Amino acid sequence: MADKIYGIGRNIIVKKNEEQEAAKKEFIDCFKLLEEHLGDRTCFAGDKLGFVDIALVPFYTWFKAFETFGKFSIESEFPKLIAWTKRCLQKESVSKSLPDQHKVYEFAVDMRKKLGVE
Repeated sequence: MADKIYGIGRNIIVKKNEEQEAAKKEFIDCFKLLEEHLGDRTCFAGDKLGFVDIALVPFYTWFKAFETFGKFSIESEFPKLIAWTKRCLQKESVSKSLPDQHKVYEFAVDMRKKLGVE
């Protein structure tokens, strides 16, 4: 699933028009499935971080880029996943290991310029 999200997210950032809209729709469909699976649990495996949590939480750092270039709000679309992300970030081992969202966004802006998307 992480590979799929990476590819879809990349397309939200580097594609335009119909291709970008298709990637956004696919992203939303994937995250709806993830939110359904998470349900009301604290983490995907229950009360403690598990493999799925560890594989997915790094995508949080890309959310600003996905939202900006895809023109949608992850928080309004997926409130349970945002709450899950905030719980994960309360763990020092998670918060200290993830890059800053703004630096990742700046990287995405540079990537778009280099690819001629801007």
